[in-house]
Amino acid sequence: MTASHESVSAPTRRTVVAAVGAAGIAAALTACGSSDDSSSSEPAGNAAKDGAGKEIAKTADIPVGGGKIFGDAGVVVTQPKKGEFKAFTNICTHKQCPVTAIEGGTINCPCHGSKFSIEDGSVKHPPAAQPLAVKEIAVSGDSITLA
Repeated sequence: MTASHESVSAPTRRTVVAAVGAAGIAAALTACGSSDDSSSSEPAGNAAKDGAGKEIAKTADIPVGGGKIFGDAGVVVTQPKKGEFKAFTNICTHKQCPVTAIEGGTINCPCHGSKFSIEDGSVKHPPAAQPLAVKEIAVSGDSITLA
């Protein structure tokens, strides 16, 4: 009997590197496209209304000329003038970092220094180019709730 010798070539280094790179990209894209309820493919501020009717603060909690960040509710509530309450998403429109401070009439993002007006969410300092999305709230007596 004669043995048949087939030539089996090993994959080239280039083939291995390309395959590993493609697998890494596929894994990254899968993670980014997760259907997990905690993430959304919608722009910041356009996600479905969660917690509507839930009290997030008392009016006394919100300082005049300032505000307070409620990370769990995904909202920043401000009081630009006495008795006037506004609410915005707590996610910066630049790179989707959560905002962390309200000082000097602005809502501030620590990631790249963007600042937004406590009056209307407009950009007061770039790099953000878009305002914070308005969130609907209701004020009844001394209670502030998500609408």
